[in-house]
Amino acid sequence: MNIAVASGKGGTGKTLVATSLAISLHQGGASAALVDCDVEAPNDHLFLAPIYDKTTPVTIPVPVVDQALCTHCGECARVCNFHAIAVAPKTVLVFDELCHGCGACSLICPVTAITEKPHAIGTISRGHARGMPFAAGNLQIGEPLAVPIIHRLTNDLPDTDYVILDSPPGNACSLVAALKRVDFALLVTEPTPFGLHDLRSAVSVARTLGVPAGLVINRDGAPYPPLDAYCHEADLPILMRIPFDRRIAEGYAAGQLLVDSLPEYGDRFVVLAQRITEEVAA
Repeated sequence: MNIAVASGKGGTGKTLVATSLAISLHQGGASAALVDCDVEAPNDHLFLAPIYDKTTPVTIPVPVVDQALCTHCGECARVCNFHAIAVAPKTVLVFDELCHGCGACSLICPVTAITEKPHAIGTISRGHARGMPFAAGNLQIGEPLAVPIIHRLTNDLPDTDYVILDSPPGNACSLVAALKRVDFALLVTEPTPFGLHDLRSAVSVARTLGVPAGLVINRDGAPYPPLDAYCHEADLPILMRIPFDRRIAEGYAAGQLLVDSLPEYGDRFVVLAQRITEEVAA
């Protein structure tokens, strides 16, 4: 079962939940793996200290224009939705940082003046953490495209009973890419107006993609009735509540997993996985 741990906004505790869920399943005897799909700011490795066996580059094809062959017809610029090519009277300009690697320009060129070269945008590292398969993507600084790296990660997931994907925060294309090959979206929010606002968007994305979803409420302290009301109206099951506890914050700040600083949470995360299995079956 592939479970994406996601959130509509950053800072809700998504990584806290993803790492704890994966390790709890592994320590409980299940076959589990963790994949860090938050490629713009991966940080699972800070808590798990993985040992990498292999790191591979991720590239996208970007156009190279043969100015001697080019007739400056402008078809390449017309077909490019991302304005990565500009055709001037005597030259063609290519902006690699805008290119999405779709290849349309090379296909449409009537004189075959456009070829492609690989452009590195990041890396994928694979290995093990605490005896559990672990993979992480890393978007190169200055590159805007996280989606190709996430696709590469999700197209080659570990062969285990449970794969936990630590998804990118927010509700943009990166989240869509992370949810495409999962069986369940475990959303993490906080009981605040901002948390509720972005949770609504995350639920909308998951349901548009046909992915069943459930909720973990982190830093659950003072009652926030609008959140509970929304979950009731949207038929969104609340699968776990993590209290507003200073001990959790202290352990997390020291680089400790929740299930390491407070071992009693190990059983709670195993129960969470059981509830997710029940939700998927239903």
